[in-house]
Amino acid sequence: MTEAITDPKVILFAILGGLMPALLWLWFWFKNEDNEEREPIVLIVTSFILGGLLVLIAGFLQKATLGHITDKNLQIVAWAGIEEALKMAGVLVIIMGTNIIRRPIDYPMYFIAVALGFAGLENIFYLLHPISTDGTVVGLLTGNLRYLGSTLLHAIASSMMGSALGLAFYTKSMRGVYLFFGLFCAIILHSVFNFYIMKNGGANFLSVFGFLWVVAIINILIFEKLRRMGRYIPVQQ
Repeated sequence: MTEAITDPKVILFAILGGLMPALLWLWFWFKNEDNEEREPIVLIVTSFILGGLLVLIAGFLQKATLGHITDKNLQIVAWAGIEEALKMAGVLVIIMGTNIIRRPIDYPMYFIAVALGFAGLENIFYLLHPISTDGTVVGLLTGNLRYLGSTLLHAIASSMMGSALGLAFYTKSMRGVYLFFGLFCAIILHSVFNFYIMKNGGANFLSVFGFLWVVAIINILIFEKLRRMGRYIPVQQ
C-alpha cells in the first residue's frame, strides 16, 4: 500500500483531483467580488497556501482529542470546531494589523481563500488511498464525490465568518460578536455535513450536497449586499 501511495502518478492525480475543485471555487468566488478593486492576487495565493498548511495542525489537534472525547457525535463537533477555528485564526494572522481590508466584501474573500487552501490539501490526502487502490477514474468517483462536497462546505462555512465580519464593517464594536456568531454557524454547518456524510456510509450525499448549494446561494446574495455596502456607504474606519 505504501509503495502504491508513493507512486508519482498516484500523487500527481491526487494533487490534480484535490486542487482543481478548490481552485475552481476560488475563481468562482473571486469573480463574484467587485470588479473595480479586487484583492491582490499575491495575498489571495498566500491565504490559499496558509490554509493548506493549517490542515497539518488540524490533523495533530484532532488526533489529540481522541483520548479525551469518546462520544462520536461530540467528536464530530469538536473536529469541525478545530478546523473552523484554525481557518479563522489563519485569516486573522493575515489581516490583523494591516490595511488590506478596505471594503466589507474583502473579509469573506480572505476567509474563502484560506478555506479552499485547507480543502485542497485535505482533498489530496483523501484521494491518495482510493486512487492508489481503484485507479484514477474510479478513485475520483468513490465516496460519492465526498471531496467535492467538502470543498464547497469549507468555502461556505468560512464565508459565513467572513460575511459576518463584512456586515459589521461599519460597527467596529460589534465585530467580535458578529465573528463569534459566524464561527458558531460555521461549526454547526460543518458538523451537520460530517454527520450526514458518515451516516449510512454517505448514501444521502446528494441531499446534503443540495442543501449546501442552497446555503451557497444565500452566501452569494450576502456577497451582493456586501458589494453594495462597499459602493454606496462612505468608508469610516
